[in-house]
Amino acid sequence: MEEAVGMLEVFGLATAFAAADAGCKAANVRLETFDKNKPGNADELPVPLIVMVKFRGTVSDVKAALEAGRAKAETLAGVVAVHEIARPEDGTNKMLKLCAFDKK
Repeated sequence: MEEAVGMLEVFGLATAFAAADAGCKAANVRLETFDKNKPGNADELPVPLIVMVKFRGTVSDVKAALEAGRAKAETLAGVVAVHEIARPEDGTNKMLKLCAFDKK
């Protein structure tokens, strides 16, 4: 069975770790590799780095993880976006494996 994916974009790496921890404790999910983005307007943001946390699991577990991760991130630096895909298409699954943390 194909796993659902939940994507949670937050401000900052510390917020990403805290949100990932909260999501994993709230539901039976696993993490994909984090991804990062430093937008052109980074100096105007609360934290100049946006990190995407990716949860994988059943639809209900992913939803629970996203809720817990979002709640935690909102108490820290904040949330940029939250999105869930119940049945990602093969091309989407390939894109989810990309990681800008590997780039300098």
